[in-house]
Amino acid sequence: MAITARRWPVISALGIVQIFAWGCSYYLLAVFAAPIAADTGWPLSWIVGGLSLGLFVAGLASPRVGQAIRLHGGKPVLALSALLLAAGLLILATAPALPVFIAGWAVIGLGMGAGLYDAAFATLGGIYGHAARSAITSLTLLGGFASTLCWPLSAFLLDHLGWRWSCATYAAIEIGICLPLILFALPGQRPAPDAAAGQSAPLHLSPDERHASRILMAIMVLSGLSVTIVSVHLLTILQGRGLTTAETVWLGALLGPAQVAARLFEMASGARHHPIRTMAAATGLGAVGLILLASGLPIIGAAIVLYGAGNGIFSIARGALPLTLLGPDRYAPVMGRLARPFLLAQAMAPTVGALLITTIGQENTLAFAAALAVADAALAGLLWKTIAAGNRAG
Repeated sequence: MAITARRWPVISALGIVQIFAWGCSYYLLAVFAAPIAADTGWPLSWIVGGLSLGLFVAGLASPRVGQAIRLHGGKPVLALSALLLAAGLLILATAPALPVFIAGWAVIGLGMGAGLYDAAFATLGGIYGHAARSAITSLTLLGGFASTLCWPLSAFLLDHLGWRWSCATYAAIEIGICLPLILFALPGQRPAPDAAAGQSAPLHLSPDERHASRILMAIMVLSGLSVTIVSVHLLTILQGRGLTTAETVWLGALLGPAQVAARLFEMASGARHHPIRTMAAATGLGAVGLILLASGLPIIGAAIVLYGAGNGIFSIARGALPLTLLGPDRYAPVMGRLARPFLLAQAMAPTVGALLITTIGQENTLAFAAALAVADAALAGLLWKTIAAGNRAG
């Protein structure tokens, strides 16, 4: 049952929490991996593999996270996430050997599962009910600045403190900034009606709902693979085409503004359309962008902008669509179930991409990612058809 809460204090607080949660986990090694390898002598592949382990652990934990939010509300779960992220970062900061460093990423993975978008979306669904869609859109807009803000912050901390004290500083931010925001800015939340007794009731879906959920899960898996392969290996692929490092960095920098611009457009629409339209637009733009990128035509910038725009509103669609299809009472556990395959696909994608590059080459790997994106768009069309058929039957 939704409760009354002023939106902008809640969304602003949760937006700050998301920026640092993403910045100290998913985006951390983009800046720290090479300096850690240089300082410790640990293999770079194992250092970067810590993030894959974290995503894997997050995926395994996500269904239980969704059920916990349904039973207890989002505030205690997000608070636990801040504590877990801080604990994992402190393990990284003090790790005397590689196995301890990897263990720290397992703890960070638990924090990621309990605190990134899926948990935040489920929290907003519990607070605002069916009206949470605009809050989800606003949150993704703020969260989209995570890399923009945290990469420069990480570089600054690295230059002045070194990577160990930088990890400790991020732990302090989680405890000193994010945890108080969660505890004091987020409202309490009633559990779902059938969860009031503290029991983990089975999640009941009708046959039509189960069919739609399976299609949506397939969309998430393909998106997790294609987007992460491209995100991790895009600069390498572009450099393989003869572009300089400066040119590839400049082109890669177009992703962030394209994502934010698309989210602003979605926000300006006022959520007056069914979120399946947002999902169709997201997968369609992503597919067109990757097809153009794989074609070799001299329009790399335009291709990256289209791809980035699709990726930007996909985050909104994957949060808003389950809410519309299944309602707020079942939203948290459904988001937990959907997050597991999505995160596991993201965890496998860097290794899959690297294996493809070494076996079939960079351009064929990009073509493979484009094929995944086309299949994703086709599944979105199938889901649209399924929803339309269900509405006519209703």
